Amino acid sequence: MGLPAEQGVRIGLSAVVIALRDRKACVLTTPGDDGALALPFGPFDPARDRTFELALRAFVTAQTGFRLGFVEQLYTFGDLGRDSPRATPGPERRREVSVGYLALTADAADAPLAEARWTPVLDIFPWEDRRDGAAACLAPLLDGLTAWAAGDPRRQARVDALFAPAPPHRWNEGRVLERYELLYEAGLVAEAARDRDQPVPPGAPGRVMASDHRRILATGLGRLRSKLKYRPVLFDLMPPTFTLSELQAAAEAVAGLSLHKQNFRRGVERTGLVEPTGRLSAATGGRPAELFRTVGGDLSAADALGLPLPAQR
Repeated sequence: MGLPAEQGVRIGLSAVVIALRDRKACVLTTPGDDGALALPFGPFDPARDRTFELALRAFVTAQTGFRLGFVEQLYTFGDLGRDSPRATPGPERRREVSVGYLALTADAADAPLAEARWTPVLDIFPWEDRRDGAAACLAPLLDGLTAWAAGDPRRQARVDALFAPAPPHRWNEGRVLERYELLYEAGLVAEAARDRDQPVPPGAPGRVMASDHRRILATGLGRLRSKLKYRPVLFDLMPPTFTLSELQAAAEAVAGLSLHKQNFRRGVERTGLVEPTGRLSAATGGRPAELFRTVGGDLSAADALGLPLPAQR
């Protein structure tokens, strides 16, 4: 016998599509409920869709006008008690499960469909931007985190480990999801108040997202940041030719870190991933800079290396 509708499961697919625009890491968004941002999201129909990925590609194009290139699966989301992604509107109250995907593109042109937008990722996660230092990143959050910890050493240890407010604690840029989950648990993000039917606290940081989409985006950003160090994924966001300053700005935009210029360039040279084109760029606004391109070969090969992230001290 089949399960009653209220006990069934409905599967949806969510796309985290990241590109660079104006030296900012941006995510493709669509309008959500009550003015919130949403990721491109749609239902999986087992009677119609042959695979998850084909269904994902079809509805992203239908909602935004973009055609996806490479995609990879992130995670499956469906925690009870959270406003988990809704596949389709309707009276059914089935458990929603969403399969998240990460896609990168160097095509950051305006979205073909008017309702789709490129939204800066660090507008959604302002605490993930450490380019101006820990104090600037954490100032809006410290009072709330201190009140939540309330002298509990275990809670304070989590805050210190994840947010690294001061030495000797070290910031790990890849732990995006864990930081968002701690803020959710502490009731400091708008989604936590919404899911608990409570008023949104004043000054809740970052732009709110529909359903559980900020959690899905946190997973995608954390995955991308971690992969920067061991896979050459940054080049999936770059145009065919670029200056080393543009490459560094792209790494900083994604990682949310201010990188040491000379050490970054030396690290890039050691990877052997780029080569000079013999041409100069006049678009720097100052002295013309040399243009580079990725070397020939398969950047997705198992021995292809990531880029260094030597943070400023």
